[in-house]
Amino acid sequence: MAEELMLEIATPDRLVFSDKVEMVTIPGGDGEFGVLIGHAPLLSTVNIGEMNFNKDGKKTYYAVGKGYVEVTFRKVTMLLSAAERADQVNKEKARKSKEESEQELARITREDEAYGKVKDVLDWAEARMKAAEKA
Repeated sequence: MAEELMLEIATPDRLVFSDKVEMVTIPGGDGEFGVLIGHAPLLSTVNIGEMNFNKDGKKTYYAVGKGYVEVTFRKVTMLLSAAERADQVNKEKARKSKEESEQELARITREDEAYGKVKDVLDWAEARMKAAEKA
């Protein structure tokens, strides 16, 4: 394999992933972006969504929560509220969470204090379901 990029994914609970990869695709605060070795250094927020990386010609998917990413010439460090590998997602739990969040959002307005939290729960459930489809 050619030169590789070090990827570390961490949540408050644990180090989720740490290994060399070929490419990373991240749901950044300003939209999705890809990183290869030699990428210009940057700091970005990470949105709830789906991220993936290529290693040994295979793509691995994760559902990721909000957080931050630091990119350097040879390393990507992601500090996230949550991260779940696609093949570990409980699809039924994600579906139920999505339905419950949608029902709650239908009962409240955007001005409601709980709106942002409920929307994040819905986005997380949708990200988990989307990632799980690719497992």
